[in-house]
Amino acid sequence: MVTEINSWRVLAAVCLAIWCYLALLRGGFWRLKESIASRQPAKPGIRVAAVIPARDEEDTIERVVSSLRKQRFSGELTITVADDESTDSTATRALNAGSTRIVKAPPRPSGWKGKLWAVKSGIAALPDSPDFLLLTDADIQYVGADALESLIAKAEEGFDLVSVMVRLHAESIAEKMLIPAFVFFFFQLYPPSWVNSTGPTAAAAGGVMLIRPETLRRAGGIEAIHDALIDDCALARSIKKAGGRVWLGISSPEIRSVRGYGGIGGIRAMIARSAFAQLRHSFWLLVATLCGLALAYVVPVLLLFSKDWLAAPAGAAVLIVTARVFYPTVRMYRASTWIAFCLPLIAVFYAAATMESAARYWLGSGGMWKGRVQDTRNKTS
Repeated sequence: MVTEINSWRVLAAVCLAIWCYLALLRGGFWRLKESIASRQPAKPGIRVAAVIPARDEEDTIERVVSSLRKQRFSGELTITVADDESTDSTATRALNAGSTRIVKAPPRPSGWKGKLWAVKSGIAALPDSPDFLLLTDADIQYVGADALESLIAKAEEGFDLVSVMVRLHAESIAEKMLIPAFVFFFFQLYPPSWVNSTGPTAAAAGGVMLIRPETLRRAGGIEAIHDALIDDCALARSIKKAGGRVWLGISSPEIRSVRGYGGIGGIRAMIARSAFAQLRHSFWLLVATLCGLALAYVVPVLLLFSKDWLAAPAGAAVLIVTARVFYPTVRMYRASTWIAFCLPLIAVFYAAATMESAARYWLGSGGMWKGRVQDTRNKTS
């Protein structure tokens, strides 16, 4: 009995240590302080070239291009849509919405990811080098008319790559339950205050990335990350390695994704697409991640049912801290407060999706996106 009680107390101490570190020493990631806010207009004459890789995006591309055209911007903005072998009306709708040009990506070389080959093709089609490249996805709507000006203003503070975690689609019950945790876990992995410093931590949110072309060239261009599944973080690492400065935060005025996930299955597929790649396809990192999730999120719940008079209150305290730390992200998504207390259950869902990601990789169907298998042991892309 003594051994059992001591085991509960050891687990309680470990859980408390984990959450003291996450809440107090992990760069304040959960506070969501790093934000692009409305600013003074950027200096006139700045030239921005937006490049949008698109594959079968007829449902969203018009809203994306139109929102960029509505930006209050005193400089010159061109919009290039790089058509990545679409079989629908993506190109026509993008042109009708106001795209400057449509580029048909040529046949993709072996080893290149489709999105990155489209981005390279779009950049190559630009008639001259702009002051900034805006690499943005085909589901990103710039709701705030000052969004582009705000991105440029942040870059002019001395950053070479500015990216924001856009407001992801969260309208269904499943999305409101599970999507805020995606943002929470991403920032937990890459605290923005660490990314924005001169330290080694590097990350970006690929939906919106404003980058200086000369810095991109110095970092080896898109070629340097041509085979990366998680291309945004790979790009941020290459920029930092080349001596550039990176900024990561959240968007205000609002920039949002208009791509819905449909339900639990769609969200699970989104996580499974790249989770194992994030772990560098390492079995041991997978085991460590699952153990870490269990200690941080599952064990505190089990502590509540222990008979130890110290362990049970410690478990309750950890769960309260967990909910408090998660709450700012829940509030940002205008979800119900009670969802903040569901993080242990949500973490189990993410752990299951991560295991599915590993299984898909080993079985040869990893990274599935619009009919393409992009992440397998035989390097299919």
